[in-house]
Order: sequence, then C-alpha cells, then structure tokens
Amino acid sequence: MTSFSEQTILVTGAASGLGAAIVGRFVERGAKVIALDIDADRLAQVHAGVIGKIEPLVCDVTNVEAVEAALKDRKIDVLINCAGITGTTNVKSYEVDPKNVELVFKVNFFGSYYTSRAVLPGMVARGYGRVLHIASISGKEGNAGMLAYSSSKAAVIGMTKVQGKEVAGTGVTVNAIAPAVIMTPLVEAMPPAQVKYMTDKIPMARPGSMDELTAMVEFIVSPENSFTTAFTFDLSGGRATY
Repeated sequence: MTSFSEQTILVTGAASGLGAAIVGRFVERGAKVIALDIDADRLAQVHAGVIGKIEPLVCDVTNVEAVEAALKDRKIDVLINCAGITGTTNVKSYEVDPKNVELVFKVNFFGSYYTSRAVLPGMVARGYGRVLHIASISGKEGNAGMLAYSSSKAAVIGMTKVQGKEVAGTGVTVNAIAPAVIMTPLVEAMPPAQVKYMTDKIPMARPGSMDELTAMVEFIVSPENSFTTAFTFDLSGGRATY
C-alpha cells in the first residue's frame, strides 16, 4: 500500500459524490488533503466527518481569478479534478438551452483547465506531480440526451492528451479516468430513463462502486505510476470500445 504521508493532494468537487469519497481515501493514506468546493456548508460536513489532515477550501472553479488566488504559492503534489455537473439530460441536442451547455462547459472543462493551469508550473519546476481529470465514458462514446456533459468530457479527454504530452519527461504526469455509471448524487439526480439508458450499455450490467473508483484513482496518482501520461483509464464494466 502506497503511503501519501508526504504529499499534498488537492481534490476539487470535494463536498459530495466522487470527490468526497476520494478525499476520504487519501486521508486514510496519510495525505494532507485540500478539499475544494463551492458549497461551503457541505464542505464543512465533509471536514467534520473526516479525521485527518484536511483543509477545506471554498472556491468557484469557473472563476479563473478566484482559482489563481486560492492556489497561489501552494505546493500541490497531486491534483484530482472531480468538480462536475451533468446539466440538462434526456433532451435532444437541438432542444437543449445553449446557456445550459455553456454552464456545463464552465464547470467540467474550464474548471479542470483553470486548476491544472494553476498547479502545473510548480509541479514541473519541482520535478514531480500528478494530475488526474475525472472524465466519463460519455466523453468517448457520447450519450444521447447528454450533449453538454458528453461534449465537455470529450474536451477534458482532449486536454489530458495535450497536457500529458507537454509535461512528459518532467516527472509530472497528466491522465484521465473515464467511468461509466458510478452511483453518486449526481447520477441519482438524473431522470431514471437516462440512468437506465447508460446502465443498459454496460456489459457487466451494473454500476461501478465508489471503492472501485477510488482504488483506481489511487493507483493512477501514485508515484509508482510514472510511465503513463496523456492516457484515459477505462472504468466502464466493459463498455469502452477504445
């Protein structure tokens, strides 16, 4: 089991769902965790429920100036970008509100871009770092009725390929993970028809678990995983075709 006791890990979207589960995982591994979210009340609940090195940080990832101010002069060893929203779902692409598409891109793509932009220079200068963007199988294959979410996650995958190649050989890696359905509050808030559509595509015929996701996340950002960059890891129960 890898110890992260000497590392500072920044998790965005840390107040619920995947982000909260990842915070708990790395606190157990001894890391100092900076738990970033826009929801101060939920963030306080996560902080109260975790015994260990956790620093709550309230920040809007869609605001580049706020992100730069919050992360200035911080030594971040690992960045895990979990902040994300689905936006309107179960709606045809030509019927969805363009403002909703824009909002989803601001959170899912630009939020990950702004935070990684803020921490990568320091990682490269120090010769070590791990960045992990939470993408989605829908970013690879597209989910009907989910234009904004699928497209924004495809953009995250594209950014991962670019950033990972740019920092190759510096001691820093940038990767993504593309889960299929993981039962989180974000998924539970979707229309049941949309969730069934996604789950029916999984050959294992079940959603993934939080434990399965956090275990893979731990490996991806570990010091041992040093020769993989610009890659998107599959966590889809067999759904991924590439």
